Amino acid sequence: MVVSLIVAVSSNGVIGRDGGLPWRLSNDLKHFKKLTMGHHLIIGRRTWDEVGKPLPGRTMVVVTRSRRFASEGVRVAHSLEEALDLARDDDEPFIGGGAHIYRMALEKILVDRLYITRVHAEVDGDTFFPDIKFDAWKLVSEEHHEADERNQHSFSFLVYERKR
Repeated sequence: MVVSLIVAVSSNGVIGRDGGLPWRLSNDLKHFKKLTMGHHLIIGRRTWDEVGKPLPGRTMVVVTRSRRFASEGVRVAHSLEEALDLARDDDEPFIGGGAHIYRMALEKILVDRLYITRVHAEVDGDTFFPDIKFDAWKLVSEEHHEADERNQHSFSFLVYERKR
């Protein structure tokens, strides 16, 4: 199993504002769908509240401390380790946020691969991606895209794999 983390993050580290994305990037949403389709998508309860419904073609796993949380169409875990256990038959489960879940996954060294959409803009926001020590990671692919009528900012798709 390769555990992947997927995130879109601005140049100044912003990943969210007011419970949503602080940009409009159609190509990033398509990229996210293509990568996560057919896999487990592990998210925190606050991110679940933002999404609001199961995403088609994915097994949604919500990580929450609450023993009372339940929602139709999702699996519930009370730790990242439990979430990954629920995804044990998936060759590449994805950790999809939010900030607290990302931080825990990176601190516990649970992630093997990073799919980062680097948004080439400084944007206002209230949710930030944790700092990564990139010396532990190897950039394996990079694809740049310019802003256009469907994509508010220029951005790059970056894929990193943990150095062994």
